[in-house]
Amino acid sequence: MKQILEISYSHYSSIKELGEADYALVCEAMEATKMANAPYSRFHVGAAVRLKSGRTLHAANFESEVYPAGLCAERSLLFFVESNYADDPIEALAIASNPSERECYPCGQCRQVIVDVERRQHSPIRVIMSGAGSATVVDSAEKLLPFTFKL
Repeated sequence: MKQILEISYSHYSSIKELGEADYALVCEAMEATKMANAPYSRFHVGAAVRLKSGRTLHAANFESEVYPAGLCAERSLLFFVESNYADDPIEALAIASNPSERECYPCGQCRQVIVDVERRQHSPIRVIMSGAGSATVVDSAEKLLPFTFKL
């Protein structure tokens, strides 16, 4: 039987159209790109989260000489948060890149990990994907990966 899947999202032609808290989170993700170690791809990615407590944390991607060892900014950050702030749910995750010729979207592994964190904390994570001065926002990672892996 044929099914139809619709995904709702918001697009902002300028990140300045985001609310104040989301704009600040995108700025923190952009700042985090400066910490990236990306000597091979030269694609510096930063991620920032806002926790329910109001605390913000950030991380960047890291490439290793022993490819494929390395980690995306999103997973670096999410694993850190889950290890250190598991009692403080993530409300929003912003992603940015440098160069920023287009919006920066999470890879498939990162999408699954974001969904895993949503399931563990029993609440959705607002995902803000920014770049080239614009942003696309979904209210849950499940919108990015509607057919998730589940044990």
